[in-house]
Amino acid sequence: MSQAITSPVRLLLSLLTALALLLGTPIAASAAAAEDPAAPSADTTVTWSVKPADTAQGRDRPNYAYDLQPGGTVGDALYVANRSPQPITLSVYAADGFLTEDGSLDILAGGVASTDLGSWVRVETPELTLDSGASAEVPFTVTVPADAPPGDYAAGVVASMRVTADNGTITERRLGSRVHLRVQGDLAPALTVGDIAVDYHGTASPIESGSATVTYTLTNTGNTRLDPAVQVALGGPFGLAGVTAADDAPELLPGSSLQRTVEVAGVVPLVLLAADVTATSQVVSRTLAGAEPSALDPLVSEGSAATAAVPWTALAILLVLALFVVWRIVAARRRKAAHARELAAAVAAARADASPATAGAGDAGVPVAAGAAAAPADSPSTATRASRPSP
Repeated sequence: MSQAITSPVRLLLSLLTALALLLGTPIAASAAAAEDPAAPSADTTVTWSVKPADTAQGRDRPNYAYDLQPGGTVGDALYVANRSPQPITLSVYAADGFLTEDGSLDILAGGVASTDLGSWVRVETPELTLDSGASAEVPFTVTVPADAPPGDYAAGVVASMRVTADNGTITERRLGSRVHLRVQGDLAPALTVGDIAVDYHGTASPIESGSATVTYTLTNTGNTRLDPAVQVALGGPFGLAGVTAADDAPELLPGSSLQRTVEVAGVVPLVLLAADVTATSQVVSRTLAGAEPSALDPLVSEGSAATAAVPWTALAILLVLALFVVWRIVAARRRKAAHARELAAAVAAARADASPATAGAGDAGVPVAAGAAAAPADSPSTATRASRPSP
């Protein structure tokens, strides 16, 4: 009895001890690391921060934005601060910007040659070493080529560090600020909506509406940054049972292309489903404080596509009902034909039963008629009728 009670208690104590050890392992390891002088510091994270410096171009800016003539020049600076407990060395450079698949702005990796705005930026201090807690401003100059086409350009100025892992993999960590430049001249905003595809998704219930997936591609074929607001409209023939959905697409740089996907609910299957995609785009103004909004009219771009939207469940039910009705009609006709055949057979049988009696009555009358015709020639009545002269 004593052993039966002690075993569960020992098991419980063992579980509690294991749990305590499990929870206490990180704390014990941290303490051991602090006592060991050869162990690395508990705070070995390398961090730094960057932002546009406060210069004659502006203060407390979220990014850089310039408006220059071809051949124009502007000077600015990047503020860099070391937040690490040890000194760090950073590379400072500029590179062309591009849009990622999700519409975010990124720049070319270090070592990849830029061909537009990134190549027009000259950083005065390409390599910077900062003590712990120190900061510095890194000046740079933007010089627009004299033959630069008018329009919007994007780049980034970054402070980066290359980190080599134990397996030899090199990773570039970088922080930076965007640079937007508009080269003055004729602005020609243009946007195309293409590669539209519609995929209808029905439901098992014949009384519920389905959904549709609409994919399309926006391509900025002009020379300005565009901020499109997209409206997707779906409907049956002649716009019946129409539904709409909005898509908040990101800004598009000149020459960039972006594929988007929109899910639309409440779609009624009317055999044919048409999708109309309308993008109303605004030309993005400069982000400098006090910049005037764009005076260009909104740009409207459209595209359309269609697909089959067949209510298979409802059609299956209608088919079953139609087959049932046809079966009832055929069965009724068969019963009617069988009844007609039964009536015909009964009439024929009745006629067959009545034929012998009719035939017997005729035979009995024949001798009488024959006897009358065969009466003796010297019958008084016959002789008198035969000898009576004509009047």
